[in-house]
Amino acid sequence: MRKLALNDEILLTIEKPARYIGNEINSVIKDPQAAEIRFAMCFPDVYEIGMSHLGIQILYDMFNQRDDVYCERVYSPWPDLHRILKEQKIPLFALESQEPIRKFDFLGITIQYEMCYTNILQILDLSEIPLLAKDRGMDDPFVIGGGPCTYNPEPLADFFDLFYIGEGETSYDELFRIYKAWKKSGQDRKEFLLQAACVPGIYVPSFYEASYHEDGTIADFSPTEDNIPARIEKQVAMELTDAPYPTKPLVPFLKATQDRVVLEIQRGCIRGCRFCQAGMIYRPTREKDVKVLKRQAYDLLKNTGYEEISLNSLSSSDYSKLKELVTYLIEECGQRRVNISLPSLRIDEFSLDVMSKVQDIKKSSLTFAPEAGSQRLRDVINKGLTREAILEGAGKAFEGGWQKVKLYFMLGLPTETVADQEAIAELANEIAVRYYDIPKEKRNGKCQITISTSFFVPKPFTPFQWAQMHPKEHYLECAKTVNEAVKNQLNKKSIRYNWHETDVTVLEGVLARGDRRLGKAILRAYEKGCLFDAWSDFYDHKKWLEAFDETGIDPDFYTLRERRLEEILPWDFIDAGVTKAFLKREYENALEGKVTLNCRMQCNGCGALKYQGGVCVENQN
Repeated sequence: MRKLALNDEILLTIEKPARYIGNEINSVIKDPQAAEIRFAMCFPDVYEIGMSHLGIQILYDMFNQRDDVYCERVYSPWPDLHRILKEQKIPLFALESQEPIRKFDFLGITIQYEMCYTNILQILDLSEIPLLAKDRGMDDPFVIGGGPCTYNPEPLADFFDLFYIGEGETSYDELFRIYKAWKKSGQDRKEFLLQAACVPGIYVPSFYEASYHEDGTIADFSPTEDNIPARIEKQVAMELTDAPYPTKPLVPFLKATQDRVVLEIQRGCIRGCRFCQAGMIYRPTREKDVKVLKRQAYDLLKNTGYEEISLNSLSSSDYSKLKELVTYLIEECGQRRVNISLPSLRIDEFSLDVMSKVQDIKKSSLTFAPEAGSQRLRDVINKGLTREAILEGAGKAFEGGWQKVKLYFMLGLPTETVADQEAIAELANEIAVRYYDIPKEKRNGKCQITISTSFFVPKPFTPFQWAQMHPKEHYLECAKTVNEAVKNQLNKKSIRYNWHETDVTVLEGVLARGDRRLGKAILRAYEKGCLFDAWSDFYDHKKWLEAFDETGIDPDFYTLRERRLEEILPWDFIDAGVTKAFLKREYENALEGKVTLNCRMQCNGCGALKYQGGVCVENQN
């Protein structure tokens, strides 16, 4: 019988104790002593969010297929348990074995968003692992980071031994081989890191050094050790059909944020929106074979008991076999009384036809993401969506029975004007007008349109990585302009408006494009009590400002300043597959309002052709 790290008395005093007991359906239990490598897989947020992350499910299954690896999981303890672990000096533990994380060989942390950075320090702190990589010894795990935020790992460089840049299916076998040989050799910690630094996609920050100009910009960034690469190439699983994929995924005891089966149908996106990091770093677009997807869907439903299946993709409408796959799922899921979720669909006649077959239109709302209100600004961001297409799509949806529409926009985009902001409300009103043009007897109740705006954050490896942000006062003024414009619309009673928090946006911008000098501010913020910064109930902007002030960091340097095109950026040492020349060209096209066609219509020379696969090769044939 497995002994729990927390006794019943503790479990009865904390919120949702099921977060910490493990033993979920399809969890893997092995003999820890029989494994040569113990790997703790971490999502630095609460259990319900971490259990919804597909990447961890893939790696958890892939690692545990090996006889020599035992992969377990750990998530950020909620503040109630955090306090108890601190007070009673109980080290943070893995869910499967309930053994302390500090006893593992690796602690792998997936870094999905910038607002989890202080939670990473929480994991290290509660695990009793030294927060700074330079302070770790032979008995400490190697801390390795992965996920989209590793495309600028520099703000976290002080806390990680290694980063894995790219998709995890490719280089872990080699890393594990090197580790097992090193473990038997008796060599010191640095020797393993030197060997690991030569594995494709592995970045060891302690072996690289930055120097700076007097104005604070980077003068040079280069290796400090011989025979390690000056550039780190992202890793790409080009044969996605044959790549590992869990057909017996973990099923949580609690309701997770994504409480459904997830079927990944493709990676990458052909669209080229200039603000979208995922659309750039996951190039080239690669599809899974539809026959394999059908088999995986059947197995996933059989092995989990879920009542919903979701197709995972950045743009599901662009999957070439979507109609065939959905037809199969309708038949299969109808027999099992399983719902089908189709996120990331473009609003066109084909997509609406597909949705009408799988959704209960009386209960669902339709989601549009125009991102900008005016056509001029949609051309700047290369959204590839015209006013006519939006209104036509909305009209067909209304005629099909939908009456609830969610509209997502961004404020603070490059070149944005007051007129662009007011156009958001005007577009919402036009959509409402399109609804009320339908004869009353054919409408499905009152039209409900919800506008949601977030604030633009320039991300690495996008054409907007050079763009400046604005002070929070500017963002609030933008939101006020939209709000006032909504009040002036004829159909204002049918329109509701929500906007994102400004303080969080500014901090996200600092961390997204920061350099390794930010590490001391992140550490100070954690010491001051910052935790769960992605949660509005916990976020404390005042403490972050104090942390910046106490460590001599000017956050405006990272947000308000437009980067020069020739400037060395903190992430320039990473080869993400898209060239800097392409990103510069797209930034210049944006400022001129020029639209770039999608990857299936023409190759735009982004650099991803070098991978010799996916849509890039399709275009050459």
